[in-house]
Amino acid sequence: MATDKISNLLAMREQARLGGGQKRIDAQHAKGKMTARERIDMLLDEGSFEEMDMFVTHRCTNFGLDKEHILGDGVVVGQGTIDGRLVFVFAQDFTVSGGSLSETMSMKICHVMDKAMKVGAPIIGINDSGGARIQEGPNALAGFGEIFERNILASGVVPQISVIFGPCAGGAVYSPALTDFIMMSDTNSYMFITGPTVVKSVTGEVVTADDLGGAAVHASRTGVAHLHAPTEEDAIADIRRLMSFLPSNNMENAPEMPCNDPVNRVEEVLDTLVPDNPNKPYDMKEIIYAIVDNGDIFEIQEDYAKNVICCFARFNGAVTGIIANQPNFMAGVLDCDASRKAARFVRFCDAFNIPILTLVDVPGFLPGTGQEYAGIIVHGAKLMFAYGEATVPKVTVTIRKSYGGSHIVMSCKQLRGDFNYSWPGAEIAVMGPDGAVGVLYGKQAAAIEDPAEKKKFLAEKETEYREKFANPYMAASMGYIDDVIEPHNTRFRVIRAFESLKNKRLSNPPKKHSNIPL
Repeated sequence: MATDKISNLLAMREQARLGGGQKRIDAQHAKGKMTARERIDMLLDEGSFEEMDMFVTHRCTNFGLDKEHILGDGVVVGQGTIDGRLVFVFAQDFTVSGGSLSETMSMKICHVMDKAMKVGAPIIGINDSGGARIQEGPNALAGFGEIFERNILASGVVPQISVIFGPCAGGAVYSPALTDFIMMSDTNSYMFITGPTVVKSVTGEVVTADDLGGAAVHASRTGVAHLHAPTEEDAIADIRRLMSFLPSNNMENAPEMPCNDPVNRVEEVLDTLVPDNPNKPYDMKEIIYAIVDNGDIFEIQEDYAKNVICCFARFNGAVTGIIANQPNFMAGVLDCDASRKAARFVRFCDAFNIPILTLVDVPGFLPGTGQEYAGIIVHGAKLMFAYGEATVPKVTVTIRKSYGGSHIVMSCKQLRGDFNYSWPGAEIAVMGPDGAVGVLYGKQAAAIEDPAEKKKFLAEKETEYREKFANPYMAASMGYIDDVIEPHNTRFRVIRAFESLKNKRLSNPPKKHSNIPL
């Protein structure tokens, strides 16, 4: 009898692993997509997956659904490890009712999310679903609501990563939108509130699914996707790598790695990397590669708001979040998109105890009606708020320019920057010499009739202003810059600063929560 029961158990497990059946599995493969279990097996360490709720089935009796019950009901959930560290996962199974969400599916997803919160482990959700299961009506909608509430409560407590490997439409998009990172594959994945058919019927606009909400759109235009990869295999490899930079929860630090890169490594190339001409671009990534451990970074939202760089890296084995202006794109100016991108990254790092390095070369905020009408005041305030609220160690290095309001929002001393350094060629002022001279001496210049004399006068005043303000020493004399450092020694100074801040203790005033300008 016992043998029969064990055989029955094994048969039921085998049935559950087939999901919607071999025919639908073959159809999934024909689209170039893996199944839910194949994705989990590739994501987790070999043999580490422990499945939960394998035998759960739906409870709906509407529209003939009581005649078909598939074990697992469209989502595979459980726990496993990535590089030996515990994670909880769920993967929607498109072979079962198109992965559409039922009441019991939401129950399974909430089950692993609750366990992740109890033990302090990351949550990774793989989305491949047609949305809510229509036959279940409000029960399916309630299921989405239960998931969303858990996303909200888990925010800032455990890292949440969403992977989009198929359709994600309607209410389903809000769970990924509430998580920390969204990864999309360049093929077969899309996200939108309303699909092409509805768009056409309501607005008359004809658009494809890819153009409406494909990976390219969300990675470069909307900023919804933080990461994207050519294939599912590449995306999963990137998620595993991302996990190596993240702590398991908000009470831990990110994992440190052994470092074979000398702390005091000198990079002479940095002494001549920045052009003498203040208006000539250069690639800030060259500086980042030169100072981090082994030139290794993991960039977030690489194709969105390229005027600011957000990435994870390590200094002497310790994970650090880097925010840097990019002079190679739009002169590194701050606009609405760049401000939001950087602010969100700062807040993630602060929530999960990741120190922040800020590399500054910013000429200001982007002017014009387009930016003003888009609310650049509020978006810039988000970045200022994020830096000012952050209590993790913060080190800032001004590379070349730091003007006006953009100087303040880029982790200045007054926003509780712990160490604020500058390279010797940096300019820290209200505005650049050209603009400043125009404001200060515009009327005097206008009164000079001789063009040659006017040019000479303006040149003299510009030189005078540059000598006084277009350098870091005025700010250093006021204590706003802790030290002016040699560029080639930046790596050593940054590492030593962070090491001295390892035991930093700083807390914000007691409150229910802040009211960041959204």
